Amino acid sequence: MALGKKLSLHLLIYGEIMSSILNSFKLVNAKRPNALDPIQFRRQKLSEKIGHQIALAIALKNGETYAVKRQRNVRDEASGLSTTVEVSKKVKQWWFVNNDTKKVAVQLRYGSRVIDFAKGKNAIEVNDGDELIQALTKLRDAVLGGELDAQIEIASEAVRTRFKK
Repeated sequence: MALGKKLSLHLLIYGEIMSSILNSFKLVNAKRPNALDPIQFRRQKLSEKIGHQIALAIALKNGETYAVKRQRNVRDEASGLSTTVEVSKKVKQWWFVNNDTKKVAVQLRYGSRVIDFAKGKNAIEVNDGDELIQALTKLRDAVLGGELDAQIEIASEAVRTRFKK
């Protein structure tokens, strides 16, 4: 059999297989958004940071350490070439022991700003590590649910004004 006939036979069989596979899917016309909505972007950013705090709390509870791995470009001075290296970044705790009550206080941060939950109230009080993890998990759910959008917007504006100096 000639090469052209073999090729056309294979294409015909392949086309029949592909059409049967494609017929098994629900095909739709979709457009991918170019950028996230600013509100969604802030929610995702804060949710990711709260996830790091949860992981840090779990690691400390288990007597371990926790660090975030980051990619960093390093330029070789001699050759001028850039290479990507993985570096560890220490995660700072958002909680501390309150001197007045001797209980753990958890603050939510957006950038360097502490978010106020209510007028003059910027922390959540918990008794121990288990409650800390539960509180952080609930906070992450609240952030993703949009319950703290107004507070995040205020903190975002405050962080943004620092960069406009």
